[in-house]
Amino acid sequence: MTSAVVFAYHDVGVRCLKVLLAQGVTVPLVVTHQDNPAENIWFESVAALARNHDIPVVTPDNPNLPATVEQVTAGRPDFLFSFYFRHMIGLPLLAAAKRGALNMHGSLLPKYRGRVPVNWAVIRGEHETGATLHYMVEKPDAGDIVDQQAVPILPDDTAPEVFRKVTFAAEIVLHRSLPLLIAGTAPRIKQDLARGSYFGGRKPEDGRIDWNGTAEAVHNLVRGVAPPYPGAFTTIAGKTVRILKSLRQPGRRGRFSAPTLFVENGVCFAQCADGGVLRIDDIELAGRRLQSREIDAMLGPTPLTLLS
Repeated sequence: MTSAVVFAYHDVGVRCLKVLLAQGVTVPLVVTHQDNPAENIWFESVAALARNHDIPVVTPDNPNLPATVEQVTAGRPDFLFSFYFRHMIGLPLLAAAKRGALNMHGSLLPKYRGRVPVNWAVIRGEHETGATLHYMVEKPDAGDIVDQQAVPILPDDTAPEVFRKVTFAAEIVLHRSLPLLIAGTAPRIKQDLARGSYFGGRKPEDGRIDWNGTAEAVHNLVRGVAPPYPGAFTTIAGKTVRILKSLRQPGRRGRFSAPTLFVENGVCFAQCADGGVLRIDDIELAGRRLQSREIDAMLGPTPLTLLS
């Protein structure tokens, strides 16, 4: 019987743990995170799934301390899996798995190694991303690839929409790779890190819109941090507002000499520095969505020049 200790969180963690259980892998321990009360928990619970299957669960602040290492090592697992676990897993833990330690990463490695890869892929205007199952080494997201699955990013897709696709891709990758891992016939494809990229985490303040950028760049930021992520924000009439949804207006060019917010026929638009225009469908002030008439009232009788 194949056994695996699982380090997991979020929807990818839930779906991949379900794949392991469906294929008969024994899971003696799940290591996950305590939900942060300050965080918007919009995803499923790995801990709840594990407990429903009578699997012991631990939530250490630091999984690399001796107590957790000893607990993992004591089970002598064949594999160790990391599915959207938020901490780096150190070498003593990686060495505890007799047949290898593997991670599911939310990009097409070697592209977008590091943090929040789905958000970065959308923000940078990629047309596809995916999920990659790879062996873990000391350097993050740098080990040999077992398998990966691409998914498209459509021009108006938001990060949460893409994340749902990546979650499904992760399930597919693990489902088809697991029998090969168990049989010892899974491929190991060395990564060429020079062809990839590494990105760090993002903070809510990184969502400030730079209106001096192109319409494409502004649109990509808005959809790349769309709720349930913190959202893009700007200042309108002295008030900080979140712009939660934009739509491209292909071929339309603005008539203003600077980035400008304006309303036409009850619809809000933003002209960006390159002259490109976006339709702004969702603006929030102090936690409340604004109606078009309220936006019109904020702007006053003349269009508003936008400052970054």
